[in-house]
Amino acid sequence: MKKKVYIISHSHWDREWYMPYEQHHMRLVELMDDLLDLFETDSDFKSFHLDGQTIILDDYLEVRPERRADVQKAISEGRLRIGPFYILQDDFLISSEANVRNMLLGKKDCEKWGASVKLGYFPDTFGNMGQAPQMMLQAGLDVAAFGRGVKPVGFNNEVLDDENYTSQFSEMWWQGPDGSEILGLLFANWYSNGNEIPTEKEEAIAFWTQKLADAEKFASTNHLLMLNGVDHQPVQKDVGQAIALAKQLFPEYEFIHSNFDDYLKAVRQELPEKVGTVHGELTSQETDGWFTLANTASARVYLKQWNTKVQRQLENITEPLAAMAYDLTQEYPHDQIDYAWKLLLQNHPHDSICGCSVDEVHREMMTRFEKAHEVGKFLAEESLTTVVDAINTTHFSDASYPFVVFNTSGYQKTDCLTVTVEIGRKDFKEGLPHEMWQKLNEETTPDFEVIDSRGQKIAAIISAPNVRFGYDLPKNRFRVPYMAKYVDVTLQVRELPAFSWATFALKEIQVPTEKSTSMITFNGTYQLENGLLRVTVKSDGTLDVLHKKTNRIYKELLTIEDTGDIANEYIFKQPEGANPILSSGHQADFSILMDESFKAQLKIVQRLMIPEAATDLLAQEQIAVVDFRYRKAGRSTKRKEMTVETIVTMEKDSSRLSFETTIDNQCKDHRVRMLFPTDLETKTHEADSIYEVVKRPNQVSKSWENPTNPQHQHAFVNVHEESAGVTVSNYGLNEYEILAENNTIALTLFRAVGELGDWGYFPTPEAQCLGVHQFEYGIDFHGVAKERYATYQKAYAAQIPFSVKQTSKHSGALQPEASYLTVRGETLAITAMKNSQDNDLLVIRGFNMGASSAEVLIKEANNGSPHVLNLLEEKQLGAVSNELGAYEIRTIGFDR
Repeated sequence: MKKKVYIISHSHWDREWYMPYEQHHMRLVELMDDLLDLFETDSDFKSFHLDGQTIILDDYLEVRPERRADVQKAISEGRLRIGPFYILQDDFLISSEANVRNMLLGKKDCEKWGASVKLGYFPDTFGNMGQAPQMMLQAGLDVAAFGRGVKPVGFNNEVLDDENYTSQFSEMWWQGPDGSEILGLLFANWYSNGNEIPTEKEEAIAFWTQKLADAEKFASTNHLLMLNGVDHQPVQKDVGQAIALAKQLFPEYEFIHSNFDDYLKAVRQELPEKVGTVHGELTSQETDGWFTLANTASARVYLKQWNTKVQRQLENITEPLAAMAYDLTQEYPHDQIDYAWKLLLQNHPHDSICGCSVDEVHREMMTRFEKAHEVGKFLAEESLTTVVDAINTTHFSDASYPFVVFNTSGYQKTDCLTVTVEIGRKDFKEGLPHEMWQKLNEETTPDFEVIDSRGQKIAAIISAPNVRFGYDLPKNRFRVPYMAKYVDVTLQVRELPAFSWATFALKEIQVPTEKSTSMITFNGTYQLENGLLRVTVKSDGTLDVLHKKTNRIYKELLTIEDTGDIANEYIFKQPEGANPILSSGHQADFSILMDESFKAQLKIVQRLMIPEAATDLLAQEQIAVVDFRYRKAGRSTKRKEMTVETIVTMEKDSSRLSFETTIDNQCKDHRVRMLFPTDLETKTHEADSIYEVVKRPNQVSKSWENPTNPQHQHAFVNVHEESAGVTVSNYGLNEYEILAENNTIALTLFRAVGELGDWGYFPTPEAQCLGVHQFEYGIDFHGVAKERYATYQKAYAAQIPFSVKQTSKHSGALQPEASYLTVRGETLAITAMKNSQDNDLLVIRGFNMGASSAEVLIKEANNGSPHVLNLLEEKQLGAVSNELGAYEIRTIGFDR
């Protein structure tokens, strides 16, 4: 039997990367023009794989709208192979829901065009998520193709038992943590192994002799894959001629111009029983460790912070509020939400969200983030107004100003919030603006207190009033400008259930409220204390924290570490012989910002003298494109002061401390991290990943050479023993490392570098991240191991702020306090609450964080009938169980 060679023409289309978007865009137009013309003129050119992403069609038709019919014809005839995704995303740096929305929007596009390639396509993703097998199966895909994450060893090479991420074949089974299994196709010779096939005899002999041997080295069947393309590759128009020549020169092989559908069908028919199995996330764990590209998680951290902000807005605020409002209006803003999601997803390709492109690319990303965020805010405010207007507030007195607080997270939440309450207004029609300002400013402001819907007093801080301009935009008439008087009200909202609301009011009183008790003391050193923690602030600004329940003290938390970085946007590399600069032992300054019974804040100012940049040698090495691993540049002897201001916040009855750090970065070529020594004895740790809390080893494999071991996270990383543990949470800080010394959690705040890296020299001065940056993160403490899940839920909830809106005294059909959904489960993580596309179902999605099945309860307030859905939100057979399997991803749809 002849071996069969499947030549698949394609172009891996990085939408933006080493050139600005429009440079890539114009080349895409040329590619598509050539393809459509080729389909008409060359019947032997069978098909072209359009890189698994439907956005390419939108980008092309934006410039060539007149060719829509040509595109449709090519797709309908099977010549242009599209889908199944909207974009080719980075798995690890976008949220669980963003990964799913990419599939949902891709499906919607493919249905519009009438075709889709049934292949999970991840050619150049920087590592592959462990839950991909379960996610692919729940999206109707049973095979995934990828270029990274698994180390191929080649024909007749034995894979050792302890090598879990190595494969002797390019085909393998890939099993997720829940047991789901799909066929994995590794591009062992990369997705360019059949690129630019020669049409001259001598060149073709040399080409095919080498390429066929390379493919046979890894293939488990007689079907060999040749990918005819690479990054931004123009279509090879004479590939038919090249294939004809190959048939003449190598008659023992059968060469065909083909596609993934036919190739995979043939491979499945001949697949050996034993091809090996890889498990969980595939991040090149058994390579030398240099090219996992995990350090992209800390390149241009401002992008990651904005991404978190917009994801939380759309997933956890806008969509839940819109679903609540739907019950009142029977309207849901699908088109606007899809528009916002598409804007956000356009920032999610690996070279975009990873921060490893030229400066122009990332400037354009900021515009997309801001646009998507504004759409999300607008839609949330519309829904918030709808629901608040239907809440009964008649129980409040006339001399009060009601406001409603919403918890749109899937977790019970206790947190402090500040709401701005309007206590007086004068429209511009009443007089000149400055006169209205003056009248409001001179009016006596009464004393106030905050009460809940039962009339109980809530401890709060109420600011002095201020008067400023505002305006309304009515739906049925022209804008209404005014001057208004406001006060800011800070209070702690306690134990607000998942997907619920509670009503409060600012009430006028006759006697001012007495100052509450405090949580901060000073006796040579500052201490912050509540019922669960005692925090001793040392002179250098580090913290010693006593966790009262376990009587365990964690020392020298919040140590700043600064190191040089002479690599690039992709990879961190510390200069040889350089030692980290630590904040330990340097006097810090302190000031109390707030000290109330429910909230205390202490500001710590730490100062480090650090090198202003790398030595001049680095610029020479960059221009010469010296491999970063062999660079000799060091750190400059000239130093600048780096001031690090951190606000430490403690809240009543909370085991979690939150931090807000501000750094005005005026230095280059360095990395800044916060260190949290745990002194816990364990060989593994856990971190939040895509629909998974993944367990990772603290130490590297035997083949690892990189002196660092960076890892991805979204909301938290945890280190624990059986009796105690620590969870460090974050907001848009996606990189961490577990250091061997004291099992320290090292949280990266930012990296500052000056070049893109990879295959040439592309200066990126804006990647030095000069200027003021703010970082939000926290630390939580728990006792026995099973208690860690509560800290995980708090870390998720901490990323989702309360939504709040002032209202008037009015009647309404909704109660002042109510839960839209009932959600319970110790290991349950909720990721979505939204309407299905046809509005027939209220969609709830979440996953089991644990390795054991667990009992959960998800109940809709109106007792709608629940249905099991897949990730594409299609109804499945079977009843909804209250038992959630280990690592199971579950989507439930409630009848409306």
